[in-house]
Amino acid sequence: MDDPHLRTVLADRSPAATIVNCPVREGNLPLARARNLGAARALQDGAELLVFLDVDCVPAESLLERYVEVANTPAYHHSLLCGTVAYLPPPDPAGYHLNNLHTLASPHPGRPAPAPGEIIESKDHTLFWSLSFALTADTWEAIGGFCEEYEGYGGEDTDYGQRAHAADAPLIWVGGAPAFHQYHPTSSPPIVHLRDILRNAAIFYRRWGWWPMSGWLHEFAELGLIYWNHANDRWELAPVPGADPVTQKPDDPPIPTAPL
Repeated sequence: MDDPHLRTVLADRSPAATIVNCPVREGNLPLARARNLGAARALQDGAELLVFLDVDCVPAESLLERYVEVANTPAYHHSLLCGTVAYLPPPDPAGYHLNNLHTLASPHPGRPAPAPGEIIESKDHTLFWSLSFALTADTWEAIGGFCEEYEGYGGEDTDYGQRAHAADAPLIWVGGAPAFHQYHPTSSPPIVHLRDILRNAAIFYRRWGWWPMSGWLHEFAELGLIYWNHANDRWELAPVPGADPVTQKPDDPPIPTAPL
């Protein structure tokens, strides 16, 4: 996504990587469109299994092998497969040591954490996240790609979970396919992504009839950044006098609210 230095990083690596460029419009990272472009190219090249991993996640050595094993099991061939993800602490001055990442953090407590060799089928597709997941080419075609209306931070993976549910693709949590999320500073709630979250939440509401990311939305409301408009039954940006670099600037267009 507008990363011209990536070719330099990947030059002369083995195996060679295919880079698919995804232009960025108006500064918002098009995560949904980038995933769709990557999947389309992989399928064009004959891929039978698609594995998605966020750029800041390190795969365990067993991740690909385990995803392949489960995807080739007839009971899970048409499923949405998710491995565990552990959030790493800051690295020491020498960086992370790949052979002991598993000792630094446990899988995120907000998701099922099957043991190696274990499979957990979830009935709750709202738990799907795009940090690490895999699915067969047939399942990708049945579900369809990510909705490209979403741009910037938040919502597109929750939407995809609902698309998978609508396509009767079970959500399967796979033990033995861990990934490790590298540490980087964050804010809670993610105020820097306020406009993205509010815009994308409104898109999701229009498509599915309920508001995602509700915890963040309520925290934004407690901070006075947004409010619930009872007249319109929707979240809206709170009026802010003057120029606020986080919420509103005089030259910013208004955030669209559902319905769009």
